Amino acid sequence: MSSGLFRSAVVLGLMSAVGPFSIDIYLPALPAIGEGLHASVAATQMTLTVFFLSFGISQMIYGPLSDQVGRKLPVYVGLTIFFLGSLGCAFAPTIEWLIAARFVQGIGAAVVMVVPRAIIRDLHTGYEATRLMALVMLVISVSPMLAPLAGTGLIALGGWPAIFLFLAVAALCSITLVATTLPETLAPENRTPVNVRNLVAGSRELLSDSRFMGLTLIGGCGLASFFVFIASASFVYTQQYGLSLLQFSLAFAVNAIGFFSSSQFAAGLGERFGMSRMIAWATAGFFVIELSLLALTAAGMGSLPVLIAFLFAGNACLGLVIPTAMVLALDQHGHIAGLASSLGGTLQMVIGGLMIAAASPFFDGTALPMVATIAVCAVMAFAISRILRVGSPETRGTV
Repeated sequence: MSSGLFRSAVVLGLMSAVGPFSIDIYLPALPAIGEGLHASVAATQMTLTVFFLSFGISQMIYGPLSDQVGRKLPVYVGLTIFFLGSLGCAFAPTIEWLIAARFVQGIGAAVVMVVPRAIIRDLHTGYEATRLMALVMLVISVSPMLAPLAGTGLIALGGWPAIFLFLAVAALCSITLVATTLPETLAPENRTPVNVRNLVAGSRELLSDSRFMGLTLIGGCGLASFFVFIASASFVYTQQYGLSLLQFSLAFAVNAIGFFSSSQFAAGLGERFGMSRMIAWATAGFFVIELSLLALTAAGMGSLPVLIAFLFAGNACLGLVIPTAMVLALDQHGHIAGLASSLGGTLQMVIGGLMIAAASPFFDGTALPMVATIAVCAVMAFAISRILRVGSPETRGTV
């Protein structure tokens, strides 16, 4: 591995981790926030839903903007908005205020989803891009493994508002990191002016590309399963299984390890078997695992070890799917990498937000509604991969 690849992975990973960290560090606080602001579970989960929706929709702004002005300026804008939203969350007097501030937070956090992927496409394509994406994912893995523990500690020190004050400081640190270590990767001569004609033409190109749409939607269904787990896990683990906040944080980290450990094998397996074929196989594995978990849970056999083990295995499959699908979706659209990253990210985040909203009325604090919704995500991903024949020679192209 070259030192340049490793350095890029560390910088992009730390910058990208701001978004996931702002979700994962917040999970142990959900029951306390509901109690402290006298809010229902559904209202408390809405603070996650609006974050995902604004996080997704706002990506449509940062991608085209980064195609026109370069990659760094949009990062400064987005992280500043995130900083202001974090302060609004910390001082929220009501659940409605917190929901609004989380919406603002999501607008700012969207930039760290879009720009790093566009930078990766600026620097590499194919297997090298997959390696860099996997390394970035490895750096990001600190979020689900450590963020809930950090959130638990901050709650003990200063209550749930301390979490958002910490995120405000993290935003300032990220701005400093970008300013001092991240070079501009989009040369002025390669920039694309933002206008309605270019946006319409680029969007038409992407939306009519079955390869781009198939890979994006498969990745979106995988991410949606994460979002449903994130929105429900703290209630399920603490209420049904009686875990403490510390125990929940450890159990959450175990499930995350499956995803990030398997993602490190994605480039090698893709190079050996074909990246599209690997996605097809891993999607089928995710489908089988999650339907099996649903059957066991519905039969009353969904103990905590069973739940953790099957989620670990399912997430391991997604570790092969999601980073690879992101790379392949952008691979043939380098001239509009920012727009492609934005549109793909928006579609994926909106799918996740809608799945949380659809599942919320059925959530009763037990594992079954959560597991059932994750299984629906797996069925959707598998169906899309079969309908669009992901992994067949026609869709693999050069990979």
